[in-house]
Amino acid sequence: MVPAPFPGPPPPREKVPAEFLARVPKLLEAMRSVGSGLELHATLNRICETAADLANARYAAIGVVGEDGDGLIDFVHHGVDEATVRRIGHLPDGRAGLLGALLRDPEPVRLTDLTEDPRSCGVPEHHPAMHGFLGVPIRVQGEIFGNLYLTGKRAGEPFDDYDLAMVRVLATEAGIAIGNARVYEAAQQRERWIDGSVAVTTALLSGGDTDDALQVVAEQAQRLSGSAAGIVLLPAAGGGLEIVAVAAQRPTDALGVVIPPENGIVAELLAGRPVFVDDAATDPRLEAGPVRAYGPIMLLPLCRDGRVLGSLVMPRARGEPPFTRAERALGDRFASQAALALMTADAQRIRERLAVYEDRDRIARDLHDLVIQRLFATGMMLESAQRGSVVPEVRDGVGGAVHELDLTIQEIRSAVFALRQPAATPAGLSTRVLREITMAAVPLGFTPSYRFVGPVDTAVGELTGKNLVAALRETLSNAFRHAHATRIEVVVDATATLPDGRSGVRLTVADDGVGIPEGGRRSGLRNLERRAESVGGVSRAGPGIGAHGGGTTVLWEAPY
Repeated sequence: MVPAPFPGPPPPREKVPAEFLARVPKLLEAMRSVGSGLELHATLNRICETAADLANARYAAIGVVGEDGDGLIDFVHHGVDEATVRRIGHLPDGRAGLLGALLRDPEPVRLTDLTEDPRSCGVPEHHPAMHGFLGVPIRVQGEIFGNLYLTGKRAGEPFDDYDLAMVRVLATEAGIAIGNARVYEAAQQRERWIDGSVAVTTALLSGGDTDDALQVVAEQAQRLSGSAAGIVLLPAAGGGLEIVAVAAQRPTDALGVVIPPENGIVAELLAGRPVFVDDAATDPRLEAGPVRAYGPIMLLPLCRDGRVLGSLVMPRARGEPPFTRAERALGDRFASQAALALMTADAQRIRERLAVYEDRDRIARDLHDLVIQRLFATGMMLESAQRGSVVPEVRDGVGGAVHELDLTIQEIRSAVFALRQPAATPAGLSTRVLREITMAAVPLGFTPSYRFVGPVDTAVGELTGKNLVAALRETLSNAFRHAHATRIEVVVDATATLPDGRSGVRLTVADDGVGIPEGGRRSGLRNLERRAESVGGVSRAGPGIGAHGGGTTVLWEAPY
């Protein structure tokens, strides 16, 4: 066997510059800094700042790729002050130019002068001058999350291979940090949606006012989805969907609007299919609709066991990013939970109504079988005594008593007949107002006085009437809990003239209580104001009917 020749000395290795070795501790510190937080946007800002410091660059940015890979949905930047950002205006969307090319081909790019690259389409007006460019993709769990961009090396020279090597290492660590932040944010988001579903279920099953419960659904949908509004629609009597609850950042007159069944989106929702719109302004199905002024919209049917109970609409402002797949999935689960709560609440109300009917039937039987029979027997005994009496005055008195018993028996029979009748048509506004006053008399310890002016039952529309009754309920509740009043006067005036000259209805509730203390809570009054604004009205408070103007007077008015 011939021994192998001695290989000789190894080839000389390329000498690593001292400058690079001096920057290694800085790279390690940068890697530690990048992974120090869990909030996603704060992590992106920290990556930009750390990368710029590591490569000695003036400017850094991260473009976050959309789920469909077409363009950027977020652009986080470092080095450009806010005043310059406002002058530049629209941030890059990655659909063209060099950034678009990096999205289509996510590989590291290093340029001496980006303005000379054929893929570059220049920089916007007011943008700082940029020449040297370094772009590195960021991958999260093997998928492209976005690109890290660096420009404007401070010494004026171009980025070198060592800059590229360190930034690539940093991008790898950034991918791990972003992955952790996304997992944490997704868990936080799921927890918020679960809490919102619990709040909706509690509100719907609490046995309170249905309109208030639907308002909770709208408010939770707006808050959880980060939308400009949350809208609940239920099937309208004449077809289509009616807006029954709105939670919005600004006052809106959308409440009570009916979207006709001919609308394409309504047909989709009533068929149980969700609809997602990237821009309401460009979708012809939303033309002249109440959400036309918004941007991305998520429209979800409230479905349970094959039944479509209504719809939930969450529109975002124009310019906001569209809903992600995760947000759509969470919204769909929330809508499903809200539909289940609606169905359960409806079943609960039916059971309560049946219990009331059964109780009414039992009372009717007792009145007929016991009370009427005893009254009838008593009347027969009195008639017998009347015939046996020889004193005219006694006979006349007993005759009068027998006559009164006959009238009483007739009244009880009428009451029995009414108790056994099915539920009548919805009560008029005056009846509902009287019901609220009667219910409030128990905790108050006295019955508030009341007065109706004008055609209350015929002039006032159903939507305004609902909100007026709710405002009266809240005002009487506030008088009991806070005012300690001994006298309350309620006036419903259907001949009122509103401050803007329109005709409408005015609710006045005045008490002689302690009034509104300086610095006291105003949440109840704000609720009344919001409820009035939702139907185009106003609400205000002033002095009451106590001595020297003590107490509180609440005026709540709205158009018919």
